[in-house]
Parts: sequence; structure tokens; C-alpha cells
Amino acid sequence: MIESMATVLSDSPLLTVGFPIQFAAVKAEEVGPSIDRLLQMVKQRIATLSGEAVPRTYRDIILALDTATEPLDFAMAIVRHLEAVATTPELRAAHNAVQEPVSVFYTSIALNEKLWAAVKAVDQSVDKAALEPVDRRFLKKTVTGFRRAGADLDAAGKTKLEELDVALTKATTKFSENVLDATNAFERIITDQAQLAGLPESAVEAARESAKSKGREGWRLTLQAPSYTAAMTYLDNREIRRDLWFASNTRAAVDGPLDNRALIEEILRLRRAKAELLGYRDFADFVLDERMAHTGQRAQQFLEDLHDKTLPFFSEENVSLAGQGRELGYPTIEPWDVAYVAEKQRLALYQFDEEELRPYFELERVVSGMFDIFSGLLGIKVIEEPGIPAWDEAVKYFRVEDAANGTLLGGFYTDWFPRENKRGGAWMDSLFTGNPAAGQPHVGLICGNLTPPVAGKPSLLTHREVETIFHEFGHLLHHTLSLVPVKTLSGTNVPWDFVELPSQIMENWCMERDALNEFARHYQSGEPIPEELFQKMKRARNFRSANFQMRQLAFGTVDLKLHREYDPAANPDVMAYARDIYAAFSPAPLPENYGMIASFTHLFSSPVAYGAGYYSYKWAEVLDADAFTRFRHEGIFNAKTGADYRRAILERGDSEDPALLYHSFMGRDPDANALLERLGLLKAA
Repeated sequence: MIESMATVLSDSPLLTVGFPIQFAAVKAEEVGPSIDRLLQMVKQRIATLSGEAVPRTYRDIILALDTATEPLDFAMAIVRHLEAVATTPELRAAHNAVQEPVSVFYTSIALNEKLWAAVKAVDQSVDKAALEPVDRRFLKKTVTGFRRAGADLDAAGKTKLEELDVALTKATTKFSENVLDATNAFERIITDQAQLAGLPESAVEAARESAKSKGREGWRLTLQAPSYTAAMTYLDNREIRRDLWFASNTRAAVDGPLDNRALIEEILRLRRAKAELLGYRDFADFVLDERMAHTGQRAQQFLEDLHDKTLPFFSEENVSLAGQGRELGYPTIEPWDVAYVAEKQRLALYQFDEEELRPYFELERVVSGMFDIFSGLLGIKVIEEPGIPAWDEAVKYFRVEDAANGTLLGGFYTDWFPRENKRGGAWMDSLFTGNPAAGQPHVGLICGNLTPPVAGKPSLLTHREVETIFHEFGHLLHHTLSLVPVKTLSGTNVPWDFVELPSQIMENWCMERDALNEFARHYQSGEPIPEELFQKMKRARNFRSANFQMRQLAFGTVDLKLHREYDPAANPDVMAYARDIYAAFSPAPLPENYGMIASFTHLFSSPVAYGAGYYSYKWAEVLDADAFTRFRHEGIFNAKTGADYRRAILERGDSEDPALLYHSFMGRDPDANALLERLGLLKAA
């Protein structure tokens, strides 16, 4: 059972910082009163810290700030999480109602003149050389953080900043809600099975189960990832593919109550105003100032360099795809044809159908095998704990222990399948950042929208879904293995262009034969992937890799241009502006009403999110491709290499500059050619 770390304030689960968390006991009507009570508590804590009676020492001011808002942080993490995975109209309303006062409070911390004076007094008087390195870094980052949050603004500026933060919170919350509602609003009911020709049996069964769940006859296609991806890849019916594609790429981009177009313009305006108020050229420079790239210009140049190296291969791939399309009777490749024609081409070139792999990727075995691999590699134990309360009956809970000494490092929940009360995508989140050395384990979660069990069969995954599980588990390990005593610098609280290294490096094990033997077994016979099928899989690994790279570069480029160059006076239609940028990265011409950006939650679902930071996926991919070369050379199960990686990266959080952490693991700076080599694009460099 989970060790209790409870700080009990009342019977409400939102007012108890402890575990296990009683998710089912959280009632929408109690959210507002509970958050109000917590706000009063943490406001008093801040007021006390600001008072003259508190000594101006690192421990009494700076370190106290590290945990001053912990009860509120914990409660809001629970509310936000439940709104994302088990939302109801009542919970959504309660969540929205507390957004403004909570946002105002967090903004007010750095704007508190007395507290800022106390922080500066510590900075000016403390013997920094006597501090531990992690404490010196935290002091420096605290002072910088206050300035970046507006501590030096005048009264009018502080008021304006509070207003901007509240408005951003409201606008981004509404954006996210609209995407969820627009996704759920679409369905395509098929009554003639002949229209499902080409769709794999697993997808046909899932569509039938989906229809049954709604009391409908026939087969139901939706915009949720397992349904949509299968249809766009395999469905022979071009008209249905077209309808699905338009439904997905115009989500929240049509007239009506779920229209996000005006919200995008408002969010960009608010972010630009905030950056300018704080003395930055634009929102990208504001966000990236404390990240590895440091400036928007450097991040944009990074993407442009990758674009130039990828472009020749991208062009070749698209010429080849067009030829395959003509063989299928498509004189012109349309956007809704790309995945379908590409799959036909891959089958023709490599005799490789990804659906052949699905029987070997049974969810429970994949997860169990993954745990075994990284338990041995990193010196940990991952143990399921049945009976821990959660928010859905399909959710499981696991604890993570240090294999050498049995120390409880943390625990996490897994929630793998789509539901209509759950947002799309896959993510890892932290519910509590602990300090295992002090008897406070971390608590986190992994959520996905993977292929569910259907027709009496277990959940059988695509290879990409397997990679997603490994990816999110990498984030989870970064959180739960952290040994940084300062919580603000712990776990995944690192620059966002570094945070994807521990997640993306995990995906490499999904292509290694020895690793696959640990978790990829036929769900009926238990046999490993046949060698012939594995070789086909390897040969097809870099099929259209330039297109996949250009897709990510498109997202990153649109993101940075919107936050660095977009001028609403010169380009009043933000959708057209974004579409024109996307067009240069697309293998097929985009229609005028292409509106993917209206459902781009990575950029617009929170005040910062991945705004001006989507480039970080590619930045970290350079790091992960290079870092994995050490595992490849020394052994993908090499416990010494794993221990070095754990000590240098996973345990260290943001306790030191990420570039130095990377150097401590690799013994050198990153080699950008490692990514190009892995993708088969090195000759273009």
C-alpha cells in the first residue's frame, strides 16, 4: 500500500495532501469552496514570508517559497486532471469558476513588493559560495523568475499583467474545451459494410462496438485517434476518407459556439502584449529566454537548417508518392489520400503491412515488458498495486522502488483508452512532486487514447501506439526518479527543449530486436515477431522519413512564426496565414478552409503550453538520437550505461544547466548528424 504523506486539513480530498487520492470523492460542488479555503491559506503563507519577522535567509525565504503553495498546487492538479479525464458539465463549470482567482493569486506572488524585497535581500546578503550548487541555482532562478514575472513593473504594469494572465487562462481553457466538444460532436455511421472495404478487421470490430455503445446499428467512425487513423490509412472509400479529413481539419474552425478562430487571435494578442510588457521583443523570446535555445531566432534557424537538409528527400518522396497514386487511379494526390496511398506504397516496396504487427503488441504484455526492460537497465522495480482508487475502472496504479535499497521513489496511474469524457492525445502529468530522500515519493500519471479491447480480444496496438507508451513512460521516469531536493527544480521541471529527451530516447528500444523479444509476443501463441516480419519492419523504418520530419518542422515553424512574425494588421486572417505556411511542408495541396490550427491544443490549451516551443520536439530528437548511440555502442541493456543515464539525466531535474547534464552523460556536446543518420537523411547535409 502507498505510504501516507497526508497533511490533513479537512475530510475533502482536495484539502488533503496525501495518498491514496480519493478521486471519486471529489464533488463538483466542493471544488469552489475547497479552492477558496486553500487560497486563503497560501495567501497567508505568502504574507508571512513577506513580513519583517521572517529572517532574510535562503532557508527562511527562498526555500520556503519552494513549498509555500503546495496544498493549492496539489488540489488544482487533481481538479485539472479530472476535468481532462472524467469531465462533466458540473465539473467543467466548477473548474472554470476557480481559474480566475487561482491565476490572479499565482501572478500576484512575484508582484508582491514586500516579498520581492525579501528575495532581493537574500540574494544580496547570502554567501552564495557556502550554498550547495542546487541551492545556488535555485536562488538565481528565483530572482530571475521574479523579474520575468513582472516584479520590477510599476503598479499600472502589475495590474495589466494580472489582467493579461487571467484573460489568457480563460481563453486557453475555452480553446481546449471547444476542441474536446468538437471532437465528440462528429460521428459517421456506416450501414453498408461494403463501404468499409480495406479497413482492418480490428478497426471494423472497433467501429461496430462504437456504434453499439451509442445504441446504433452498423459501424461508427469518429475523430478519436484509433478510429480516425485506421480509416485514413486503410479505408478504400475515398469519399468517406475525405469527409473524415475535413471533419478533423476543420474542428473548431467553423461558425458556431465551438469556433476557436477568434480565440487563436485573442491568445496570440494576449501573449504578445504580455511579452512586450515584460520587456521582450515577442512571446518567443520571452518563453525561450530560460531554455536551451534562448531566443526565438535561434530556434527558428534550427528548424530552417533541418528543413534545408530534409527538402531534397521530401521532394523525392512526394514524386514517388504521386507515381503510386497514379497507379491507383488518383491523377492528383489530395490530403485525404496521402496516408492511404503511402500505405499501399509501403506494402508494394517492402511487403510490410503494419497490421501484421498488431497481434504481437498486446497492451498488457507491452507494458509489463517495458517495465522489465527499464527496471533492469535503471536499477528500479515497478510493482502493480491493485485496489488503489482511481477515476475509472480501467485505471491501474504502480509503485516505483529503488532496486538496491527498496526506497519508495514514487507511484503512477495508467489510463490507456479513449472515452468521450476524456480529452484526446497522450500525456504524462505530475500530481505531486516529492522528495524520496525525505520520505516523500513522487506521484504521476500516464494517459493515452490507444486501441481498446474489442470483440473479446485484448487491446492490440499499432507500433506507433507502442512508441507512445514508451515515450510517456520516459516522462514518467524523469518525474519519479528525480532526487532533486528543491521541488521547483525537480523531475520534468526543466527547459522544454530538454524535457523531451527522456521521453523520445525511449522510443529507440521499440526498434531493437532484443528489446522487442521482451514485450512483443503473439497474444495467442506467445511467439516473438518472426524474423522475416522484423526485417520488413526494419527496412520500412525510414519509409517517408522526410515527410514525417517535415510535418514536425511545419508545426514548429507555424508556431514560431505566429509568435514572432504574425502581424494581424497585415494578415487579418490568421487561419489563412497559418495555412500558407503549412502548405510549403505538405505533400498535397491544402484547401482554403484547412483549419488544423484551430484544434492544435499543444499551442493553445494553456497560457504557455508549447506556445513558441513546439520546436523542442525536434531539438530534443537531436539529443535523443545522439544519446542513444551510447546505449547502442555499450548495449541497450547495459546496466552501467543505464546507471550513468539515471544519475546524469533522470535524477538531476533542472539542478544544473541541461547542456552540462547532457555533456556529463555523453562526455561531449550533441552531434546533430545522429538524427539525420537515423532518419536516412545524412546525405542531404
